[in-house]
Amino acid sequence: MAFETSKDVLDWYESQERTLTKEFIDGLPWHRVRDTPLDEKFIPVLLYMRDVEVLTDMYHRELRRTPTGRDPVIARFMERWGVEEVTHGQVINRFLNEAGHATPEDWQARTMKNVPVSYHAGTYLLTSLTNLLGSRFTATHMAFGAIHEMSTAQAYRRMQELAGHPVLSQILEGIIREEAAHTQFYWNVARLELKKSEAAQKIARKVVETFWRPVGQGSLAKTRAEYSIAMLFSGTEGVDQLDRTVTLRARRLPGFGDLTKVTDRIARICDNFRSKSPAIAASLLLTINLNAVL
Repeated sequence: MAFETSKDVLDWYESQERTLTKEFIDGLPWHRVRDTPLDEKFIPVLLYMRDVEVLTDMYHRELRRTPTGRDPVIARFMERWGVEEVTHGQVINRFLNEAGHATPEDWQARTMKNVPVSYHAGTYLLTSLTNLLGSRFTATHMAFGAIHEMSTAQAYRRMQELAGHPVLSQILEGIIREEAAHTQFYWNVARLELKKSEAAQKIARKVVETFWRPVGQGSLAKTRAEYSIAMLFSGTEGVDQLDRTVTLRARRLPGFGDLTKVTDRIARICDNFRSKSPAIAASLLLTINLNAVL
Protein backbone atom coordinates (compact mmCIF):
# COMPACT_ATOMS: atom_id res chain seq x y z
CA MET A 1 0.00 0.00 0.00
CA ALA A 2 1.38 3.38 -1.03
CA PHE A 3 0.09 6.32 1.00
CA GLU A 4 0.83 9.93 0.14
CA THR A 5 -0.34 11.59 3.35
CA SER A 6 -1.06 10.63 6.95
CA LYS A 7 -4.73 11.32 6.24
CA ASP A 8 -4.62 8.59 3.59
CA VAL A 9 -3.25 6.20 6.21
CA LEU A 10 -6.00 7.18 8.64
CA ASP A 11 -8.69 6.67 6.00
CA TRP A 12 -7.35 3.18 5.33
CA TYR A 13 -7.25 2.38 9.04
CA GLU A 14 -10.79 3.55 9.62
CA SER A 15 -11.97 1.40 6.71
CA GLN A 16 -10.79 -1.72 8.55
CA GLU A 17 -13.47 -3.47 10.55
CA ARG A 18 -12.75 -4.31 14.16
CA THR A 19 -12.13 -7.97 14.95
CA LEU A 20 -12.71 -8.10 18.71
CA THR A 21 -16.30 -6.93 18.58
CA LYS A 22 -18.81 -7.81 21.28
CA GLU A 23 -20.24 -10.43 18.94
CA PHE A 24 -16.80 -11.98 18.43
CA ILE A 25 -16.06 -12.06 22.16
CA ASP A 26 -19.50 -13.41 23.14
CA GLY A 27 -19.23 -16.06 20.43
CA LEU A 28 -15.99 -17.55 21.72
CA PRO A 29 -16.33 -21.06 23.22
CA TRP A 30 -15.53 -19.93 26.74
CA HIS A 31 -17.02 -23.13 28.15
CA ARG A 32 -14.27 -25.10 26.39
CA VAL A 33 -11.32 -23.20 27.89
CA ARG A 34 -10.67 -25.75 30.65
CA ASP A 35 -10.86 -28.66 28.22
CA THR A 36 -7.26 -27.97 27.20
CA PRO A 37 -4.63 -27.58 29.95
CA LEU A 38 -2.47 -24.46 29.74
CA ASP A 39 1.17 -24.81 30.73
CA GLU A 40 1.72 -22.88 33.97
CA LYS A 41 4.82 -21.18 32.61
CA PHE A 42 2.65 -19.12 30.23
CA ILE A 43 0.46 -17.60 32.97
CA PRO A 44 3.00 -14.85 33.87
CA VAL A 45 3.37 -14.06 30.16
CA LEU A 46 -0.38 -13.65 29.68
CA LEU A 47 -0.57 -11.47 32.78
CA TYR A 48 2.23 -9.31 31.42
CA MET A 49 0.49 -9.02 28.05
CA ARG A 50 -2.77 -8.15 29.79
CA ASP A 51 -1.18 -5.40 31.84
CA VAL A 52 0.72 -3.90 28.92
CA GLU A 53 -2.52 -3.66 26.97
CA VAL A 54 -4.58 -1.97 29.67
CA LEU A 55 -1.77 0.51 30.39
CA THR A 56 -2.48 1.90 26.91
CA ASP A 57 -4.84 4.32 28.66
CA MET A 58 -1.81 5.78 30.44
CA TYR A 59 0.33 5.85 27.28
CA HIS A 60 -2.52 7.59 25.46
CA ARG A 61 -2.74 10.32 28.09
CA GLU A 62 1.02 10.83 27.89
CA LEU A 63 0.98 11.15 24.12
CA ARG A 64 -1.84 13.70 24.21
CA ARG A 65 0.53 16.04 26.04
CA THR A 66 2.91 16.10 23.07
CA PRO A 67 2.79 17.72 19.60
CA THR A 68 2.37 14.24 18.12
CA GLY A 69 -0.73 13.58 20.19
CA ARG A 70 -2.18 16.94 19.22
CA ASP A 71 -1.87 16.17 15.52
CA PRO A 72 -5.53 15.75 14.44
CA VAL A 73 -4.88 12.67 12.28
CA ILE A 74 -2.82 10.87 14.91
CA ALA A 75 -5.19 11.90 17.70
CA ARG A 76 -8.12 10.38 15.80
CA PHE A 77 -6.21 7.13 15.30
CA MET A 78 -5.31 7.06 18.99
CA GLU A 79 -8.93 7.20 20.08
CA ARG A 80 -9.75 3.88 18.40
CA TRP A 81 -6.31 2.40 19.10
CA GLY A 82 -6.77 3.02 22.82
CA VAL A 83 -10.13 1.26 22.92
CA GLU A 84 -8.84 -1.73 20.97
CA GLU A 85 -5.74 -2.20 23.10
CA VAL A 86 -7.64 -2.08 26.40
CA THR A 87 -10.13 -4.60 24.99
CA HIS A 88 -7.21 -6.94 24.26
CA GLY A 89 -6.20 -6.82 27.91
CA GLN A 90 -9.73 -7.39 29.14
CA VAL A 91 -10.24 -10.43 26.91
CA ILE A 92 -6.93 -11.95 28.03
CA ASN A 93 -8.01 -11.41 31.64
CA ARG A 94 -11.29 -13.19 31.00
CA PHE A 95 -9.42 -16.11 29.46
CA LEU A 96 -7.24 -16.38 32.57
CA ASN A 97 -10.31 -16.45 34.78
CA GLU A 98 -12.03 -19.04 32.60
CA ALA A 99 -8.84 -21.12 32.77
CA GLY A 100 -9.03 -21.13 36.58
CA HIS A 101 -6.57 -18.32 37.35
CA ALA A 102 -8.80 -15.87 39.20
CA THR A 103 -7.85 -12.19 39.18
CA PRO A 104 -9.18 -9.40 41.44
CA GLU A 105 -12.16 -7.41 40.18
CA ASP A 106 -10.13 -4.20 40.44
CA TRP A 107 -7.08 -5.60 38.60
CA GLN A 108 -7.06 -2.73 36.10
CA ALA A 109 -6.95 -0.08 38.82
CA ARG A 110 -4.23 -1.98 40.66
CA THR A 111 -2.14 -2.28 37.49
CA MET A 112 -2.32 1.48 37.02
CA LYS A 113 -1.55 2.15 40.69
CA ASN A 114 1.55 -0.07 40.67
CA VAL A 115 3.33 1.82 37.88
CA PRO A 116 6.50 3.11 39.59
CA VAL A 117 7.04 6.80 40.32
CA SER A 118 10.32 6.62 38.40
CA TYR A 119 8.39 5.79 35.24
CA HIS A 120 6.10 8.80 35.62
CA ALA A 121 9.09 11.07 36.27
CA GLY A 122 10.85 9.79 33.17
CA THR A 123 7.85 10.27 30.92
CA TYR A 124 7.35 13.80 32.27
CA LEU A 125 10.89 14.67 31.20
CA LEU A 126 10.39 13.00 27.84
CA THR A 127 7.15 14.82 27.07
CA SER A 128 8.83 18.10 28.05
CA LEU A 129 11.61 17.35 25.57
CA THR A 130 9.19 16.48 22.78
CA ASN A 131 7.34 19.74 23.34
CA LEU A 132 10.61 21.59 22.84
CA LEU A 133 11.29 19.71 19.60
CA GLY A 134 7.73 20.12 18.36
CA SER A 135 6.46 18.22 15.33
CA ARG A 136 10.03 17.21 14.44
CA PHE A 137 9.65 14.46 17.05
CA THR A 138 6.56 12.94 15.40
CA ALA A 139 8.68 10.68 13.19
CA THR A 140 10.36 9.30 16.32
CA HIS A 141 7.05 8.63 18.06
CA MET A 142 5.70 6.82 15.02
CA ALA A 143 8.86 4.76 14.40
CA PHE A 144 8.96 3.77 18.07
CA GLY A 145 5.28 2.84 17.93
CA ALA A 146 5.74 0.79 14.77
CA ILE A 147 8.51 -1.27 16.37
CA HIS A 148 6.43 -1.78 19.50
CA GLU A 149 3.38 -2.91 17.52
CA MET A 150 5.38 -5.28 15.32
CA SER A 151 7.17 -6.87 18.28
CA THR A 152 3.89 -7.16 20.22
CA ALA A 153 2.21 -8.95 17.31
CA GLN A 154 5.11 -11.40 17.12
CA ALA A 155 4.88 -12.06 20.86
CA TYR A 156 1.24 -13.02 20.36
CA ARG A 157 2.19 -15.26 17.42
CA ARG A 158 4.79 -17.03 19.51
CA MET A 159 2.29 -17.52 22.33
CA GLN A 160 -0.16 -18.95 19.82
CA GLU A 161 2.46 -21.39 18.50
CA LEU A 162 3.90 -22.45 21.84
CA ALA A 163 0.78 -22.67 24.03
CA GLY A 164 -1.29 -24.61 21.49
CA HIS A 165 -4.56 -23.79 23.25
CA PRO A 166 -7.50 -23.71 20.80
CA VAL A 167 -9.57 -21.01 22.52
CA LEU A 168 -6.55 -18.87 23.33
CA SER A 169 -5.46 -19.20 19.70
CA GLN A 170 -8.81 -17.78 18.54
CA ILE A 171 -8.41 -14.85 20.91
CA LEU A 172 -4.82 -14.20 19.87
CA GLU A 173 -5.67 -14.43 16.18
CA GLY A 174 -8.23 -11.65 16.65
CA ILE A 175 -5.75 -9.55 18.61
CA ILE A 176 -3.04 -10.09 15.98
CA ARG A 177 -5.35 -8.80 13.24
CA GLU A 178 -5.97 -5.58 15.13
CA GLU A 179 -2.29 -5.22 15.99
CA ALA A 180 -1.48 -5.61 12.28
CA ALA A 181 -3.74 -2.65 11.48
CA HIS A 182 -2.04 -0.61 14.21
CA THR A 183 1.35 -1.51 12.73
CA GLN A 184 0.27 -0.34 9.29
CA PHE A 185 -0.74 3.04 10.67
CA TYR A 186 2.40 3.61 12.73
CA TRP A 187 4.80 2.29 10.08
CA ASN A 188 3.31 4.27 7.20
CA VAL A 189 3.05 7.54 9.12
CA ALA A 190 6.62 7.01 10.35
CA ARG A 191 7.77 6.51 6.76
CA LEU A 192 6.06 9.71 5.62
CA GLU A 193 7.46 11.73 8.53
CA LEU A 194 10.97 10.35 8.18
CA LYS A 195 11.03 11.17 4.46
CA LYS A 196 10.58 14.85 5.28
CA SER A 197 14.12 15.44 6.51
CA GLU A 198 17.44 13.87 7.39
CA ALA A 199 17.20 15.59 10.76
CA ALA A 200 14.03 13.66 11.58
CA GLN A 201 15.78 10.44 10.55
CA LYS A 202 18.80 11.13 12.73
CA ILE A 203 16.70 12.02 15.78
CA ALA A 204 14.49 8.94 15.39
CA ARG A 205 17.39 6.58 14.85
CA LYS A 206 19.33 7.97 17.83
CA VAL A 207 16.34 7.69 20.14
CA VAL A 208 15.56 4.11 19.07
CA GLU A 209 19.20 3.03 19.37
CA THR A 210 19.50 4.65 22.80
CA PHE A 211 16.14 4.13 24.45
CA TRP A 212 14.24 1.29 22.80
CA ARG A 213 13.32 -1.54 25.12
CA PRO A 214 10.50 -4.10 25.03
CA VAL A 215 7.03 -2.63 25.38
CA GLY A 216 5.96 -2.47 29.01
CA GLN A 217 9.45 -2.53 30.50
CA GLY A 218 9.66 0.48 32.79
CA SER A 219 5.95 0.79 33.51
CA LEU A 220 6.02 -2.86 34.61
CA ALA A 221 8.80 -4.72 36.40
CA LYS A 222 11.89 -5.52 34.35
CA THR A 223 11.90 -9.10 35.61
CA ARG A 224 8.39 -9.64 34.28
CA ALA A 225 9.39 -8.32 30.86
CA GLU A 226 12.49 -10.50 30.72
CA TYR A 227 10.62 -13.60 31.85
CA SER A 228 7.98 -13.08 29.14
CA ILE A 229 10.58 -12.50 26.42
CA ALA A 230 12.61 -15.52 27.46
CA MET A 231 9.54 -17.77 27.46
CA LEU A 232 8.53 -16.66 23.98
CA PHE A 233 11.74 -16.01 22.08
CA SER A 234 14.52 -18.11 23.61
CA GLY A 235 16.29 -20.24 21.05
CA THR A 236 17.41 -19.55 17.50
CA GLU A 237 13.93 -19.97 16.00
CA GLY A 238 12.34 -17.33 18.23
CA VAL A 239 15.04 -14.71 17.74
CA ASP A 240 15.24 -15.39 13.99
CA GLN A 241 11.47 -14.96 13.68
CA LEU A 242 11.68 -11.60 15.45
CA ASP A 243 14.57 -10.54 13.23
CA ARG A 244 12.62 -11.37 10.06
CA THR A 245 9.33 -9.82 11.08
CA VAL A 246 10.43 -6.79 13.11
CA THR A 247 14.04 -5.75 12.57
CA LEU A 248 14.12 -6.34 8.81
CA ARG A 249 10.84 -4.51 8.33
CA ALA A 250 11.99 -1.60 10.51
CA ARG A 251 15.06 -1.32 8.27
CA ARG A 252 12.78 -0.29 5.41
CA LEU A 253 12.08 2.98 7.18
CA PRO A 254 14.17 5.94 5.97
CA GLY A 255 17.33 6.18 8.07
CA PHE A 256 16.95 2.72 9.61
CA GLY A 257 18.74 0.69 6.93
CA ASP A 258 21.19 -1.16 9.18
CA LEU A 259 19.18 -1.32 12.42
CA THR A 260 20.00 -4.27 14.70
CA LYS A 261 18.79 -2.89 18.05
CA VAL A 262 15.60 -4.94 18.40
CA THR A 263 17.13 -8.31 17.55
CA ASP A 264 20.24 -7.62 19.62
CA ARG A 265 18.26 -6.55 22.68
CA ILE A 266 15.87 -9.49 22.61
CA ALA A 267 18.70 -11.99 22.02
CA ARG A 268 20.67 -10.51 24.93
CA ILE A 269 17.66 -10.73 27.26
CA CYS A 270 17.12 -14.38 26.32
CA ASP A 271 20.80 -15.21 26.85
CA ASN A 272 20.94 -13.43 30.20
CA PHE A 273 17.76 -15.05 31.45
CA ARG A 274 19.05 -18.54 30.62
CA SER A 275 22.11 -17.85 32.75
CA LYS A 276 20.05 -17.07 35.84
CA SER A 277 19.30 -19.63 38.50
CA PRO A 278 16.13 -21.66 37.72
CA ALA A 279 15.05 -20.82 41.27
CA ILE A 280 14.63 -17.16 40.26
CA ALA A 281 12.25 -18.06 37.44
CA ALA A 282 10.37 -20.44 39.73
CA SER A 283 10.06 -17.72 42.38
CA LEU A 284 8.67 -15.26 39.85
CA LEU A 285 6.17 -17.82 38.58
CA LEU A 286 4.98 -18.56 42.12
CA THR A 287 4.66 -14.87 43.02
CA ILE A 288 2.69 -14.07 39.89
CA ASN A 289 0.32 -16.99 40.32
CA LEU A 290 -0.39 -16.24 43.96
CA ASN A 291 -0.71 -12.49 43.75
CA ALA A 292 -1.69 -11.85 40.11
CA VAL A 293 1.34 -9.53 39.99
CA LEU A 294 -0.50 -7.01 42.12
